[in-house]
Amino acid sequence: MLKLALIMMAFTAWAEIQDKTMLPDKSIVYKTVGDVNLSLKVFLPKDFKAGEKRPCAVFFHGGAWDGGTPNQFFPHCRHLAERGMVAMSAEYRLRKVHKTSAMECVIDAKSAIRYIRKHAAELGIAPEKIAAGGGSAGGQMAAAAATSKGFDEKDEDLKISSQPNALVLFNPVFDNGPGGYGDGAFGKHSIEISPLHNIVPGIAPAILFFGSKDTFVPVATAEKFRDEMKKAGNRCDLMMYEGKGHGFFNYRPGDKGGNIFYHKTVQEMDKFLESLGYIAPEPKTKD
Repeated sequence: MLKLALIMMAFTAWAEIQDKTMLPDKSIVYKTVGDVNLSLKVFLPKDFKAGEKRPCAVFFHGGAWDGGTPNQFFPHCRHLAERGMVAMSAEYRLRKVHKTSAMECVIDAKSAIRYIRKHAAELGIAPEKIAAGGGSAGGQMAAAAATSKGFDEKDEDLKISSQPNALVLFNPVFDNGPGGYGDGAFGKHSIEISPLHNIVPGIAPAILFFGSKDTFVPVATAEKFRDEMKKAGNRCDLMMYEGKGHGFFNYRPGDKGGNIFYHKTVQEMDKFLESLGYIAPEPKTKD
């Protein structure tokens, strides 16, 4: 029931998206496994020109490593493209669809980042400014790409780093160790792949978004990740939203409340990326 709830939370975020401005500008296959093609859904700035070196963001959707689609982060991607970044939302293998394990989800996330960095010149991307983000299980994947060693596709060029340069994480499943969410999903590799258990100096600066009433990822886990990051000398900004549960940040078409927490979290995401020099501050107005 917990996995189903996670998948449905993610699904409601994109089920009714019909605004064509939120559709990707193109799709690029970054990996082929057997007869499965995995693609990056790419959003480009309006003034984008070939040969540029734009900062990039790649997102991984939630869904308990079982379900979901890249559409969850289409609104975030379009927003960042409007702010001048090349933004992408990635497909990856799913346990229920492709009969693989959660391990392949992390492997695919690292493959996506490595592909972007390898093809940075043709994609118009600055290879040293690649941010990885995601929600729930997708947030775990982005964080694991930054913290875990190994779990790489065997035929890839490991000289090209799969580590992101920044992390934008929405209620990620940080603790995959014994007793943590996803322990069973990763089996004997649960500690090796758990972001909370692999924090060392030099991990990419991160911003975390959590609701204080999250029943899947305890507040204590979010706080411990932040504290361990800071102890290791890494930047980690924790944004906590009182009374909110898992998936509170999603864009929901037709939301009579105006998607207030989507906008609140996106505003903080922008400030974080501005501080890193990934996007320029918006001009101030009298309003």
